[in-house]
Amino acid sequence: SVVVDPMLVRFLRPHQREGVQFMFDCVTGQRLEGKQGCILADDMGLGKTLQGITLLWTLLTSGHSLLGGCPIARRAIIVCPTSLVSNWDNECTKWLQGRLKTLAMCESTREDVVANIGMFLHPSNVYKVLIISYETFRMHAERLQVPGSCDLLVCDEAHRLKNDATLTNRALDNLPCKRRVLLSGTPMQNHLDEFFAMVDFCNPGVLGAPTQFRKYYELPILAGREPDAAPEQVVLGEERSRELSGLTNNFILRRTNKLLSQHLPPKVIEVVCCRLTELQRQLYHHFLQSKAARRVLNGRTSGVLSAITSLKKLCNHPKLIYDAVHRRFSPGHVRSCSCLSDVGSLFPPGLFDNGRVGRGGMAAGWETLSGKMAVLARMLHVLYTETHDRIVLVSNYTSSLDLFAQLCRERGYPFVRLDGTTTINKRQKLVKVFNDPAERQFAFLLSSKAGGCGLNLIGANRLVLFDPDWNPANDQQAAARVWRDGQRKRVFVYRFLSTGSIEEKVYQRQLSKEGLKQLV
Repeated sequence: SVVVDPMLVRFLRPHQREGVQFMFDCVTGQRLEGKQGCILADDMGLGKTLQGITLLWTLLTSGHSLLGGCPIARRAIIVCPTSLVSNWDNECTKWLQGRLKTLAMCESTREDVVANIGMFLHPSNVYKVLIISYETFRMHAERLQVPGSCDLLVCDEAHRLKNDATLTNRALDNLPCKRRVLLSGTPMQNHLDEFFAMVDFCNPGVLGAPTQFRKYYELPILAGREPDAAPEQVVLGEERSRELSGLTNNFILRRTNKLLSQHLPPKVIEVVCCRLTELQRQLYHHFLQSKAARRVLNGRTSGVLSAITSLKKLCNHPKLIYDAVHRRFSPGHVRSCSCLSDVGSLFPPGLFDNGRVGRGGMAAGWETLSGKMAVLARMLHVLYTETHDRIVLVSNYTSSLDLFAQLCRERGYPFVRLDGTTTINKRQKLVKVFNDPAERQFAFLLSSKAGGCGLNLIGANRLVLFDPDWNPANDQQAAARVWRDGQRKRVFVYRFLSTGSIEEKVYQRQLSKEGLKQLV
């Protein structure tokens, strides 16, 4: 039998031991004949990284008599987002106490990458594990697509592989390695065809061809979920859903974060509904009455995305619309707000720039011009003056982060900010400072796109999702930054929504997608 190193066993919780056993059975072909891939789809915070490292170390150091007695893997590749390369390297060092030599390519030059890949593939190489980002792998895939280059492939945040037409997906699929372990807390995000892409990458052909999957599974399941579905359609959809789950459960293991409730303080999720202010309502009504909006509603799809983005920004704060309308850097910015391009007269003079477009400061009380921002301002005041809690403020737009920063500066709240411009090395420093109880910190301003995964922000026990994302997985990833191992205080997650606006539709769409996720 294969024995897991006691060095790791003593840290594994029961559900993690089960996960390691499940993945081992999958990659050794014991759960599905002829297939050696698996998906560990545990919710965020359940320790997928530790389970992956335990499996990795076991395959590199242990053999099985039925598999020849030698270690099952000689080389392994871990592929993850750029921001998590150094985190994986650190976690391997932490859990394995430096006994595993890893080659992490983080912020490396092209010459360094080429040299490191050559070193990794050399017969006398001492590095057993290559840790590389999705982007770097794609650019250097041909160097790694050689026989014997990899015996185990681990893909973290594997929902990156939901589109089988991307160059990254194709590059990884051409890697000569059948043992593929996908780690993702959100394997089902928007559509069943994305789920198919991940499953087909994991175990090619297990669900048939894309057209077969769509005809046999996807169309009946979706038809059965329609409000006007006939009884026979509902029955057929449920049958196909059960059949799909029965097949994929052979190599997909998913546990929810309810398991964390045994080890962590309670988590409270509150939906905070905020009314639009008078200025926001005027701008919103102007948008709906504009010619550009009517063209969109009549089926012209060319400006749909920009129109939706403009409405979502308006719900955050009118200042975002004011800036977009008055920005002169490129024609594209004006077009992106074409439905609101002639709204200048609705803004009182000097409200956002003291009469100097793009240069002046905002008038006192600017935060009250947005329903959500006004509520947030009052919340921050109470938390800062009456508690010792720290808070994470999450938005999809860096322009909203600018307003958060402005509010914090005006009121003297200490804060740090992480967005797409933050370097990897600086990210780790910001997180360390914010989580340190000895530091004078209060707010962590976070871009959901840049920091929605891989960050551990247990220094805070409150988190605000300022604007909803069409993809519920993105909001879940962001919310999971504070409710994780190490958290000692009750956690509060606040989902801000502007009532009577497009944000209600976005939230309804999230709930619908969550229902679809439960089907598989």
